[in-house]
Amino acid sequence: MSATGEERIAAAFANTAKRAALMPYLMGGFPDLASSQEIGEAAAAAGADLLELGIPFSDPLADGPVIHAAATRALEAGASVDSVLAVAGALAPLLPVIAMTYTNVLLARGVERFLQRLAQCGVSGLIVPDLPYEEAEGIAAAAAAVGVALVPLVAPTTTDERLARLGARARGSIYVVSVAGPTGEREGASASLAPLLARAHAHTEVPVALGFGISTPAQAAAAADAGADGVIVGSRLVRAAGEEADGAAAVGRLVGEFAAALA
Repeated sequence: MSATGEERIAAAFANTAKRAALMPYLMGGFPDLASSQEIGEAAAAAGADLLELGIPFSDPLADGPVIHAAATRALEAGASVDSVLAVAGALAPLLPVIAMTYTNVLLARGVERFLQRLAQCGVSGLIVPDLPYEEAEGIAAAAAAVGVALVPLVAPTTTDERLARLGARARGSIYVVSVAGPTGEREGASASLAPLLARAHAHTEVPVALGFGISTPAQAAAAADAGADGVIVGSRLVRAAGEEADGAAAVGRLVGEFAAALA
């Protein structure tokens, strides 16, 4: 019997040799479909433990300018949900893939149909930043039924009461947003990371991954030191994928640097 997405995610966190699992975020279809697959393969080869793959959407409210621009370019180049999920399917045998998209994408295709397609492609998990807890129960149940883990997000402003509810429902991992606001590269590491991560750990039994604003190996190491089980790096890698002549080589080099910092 094949492992569920939740089991694959758990195994990736448990079996990493690093102090924290490394989860690069990449935009599916950026700078084009073929290149996005090559970039994902390069990230896997360079030391990624899991991969977060964005499905481009026209109004990505949680994303900063770099990822927003990448989504726009991917859509202009013809990327679709199906074509990006084909990329996910090609990467899934290499490492657990967690898709990231917005509620409208699920609703437009039909929640059950969308989740079944994720499972068919071997996608292990799903992150939906604009899905409120109060509206997530049915989607969480449908995801669990096909073996896809619905990974919730929590922010520094999340109350303990709400964090307890989110943590109890979390599958695979929980995604802790390090700062209020959208994704993007930031300088320095927040002194509040350790208390924030400790709160998350206290309210869930799944691994706790930290994202938003981690753009240097030193910041990744600081996140691990503060208690993160996983570190998510997005905008820095997406920027390299779009700016460098050989995006796959550039992303692979950067992922290797982040992996070394977490060793």
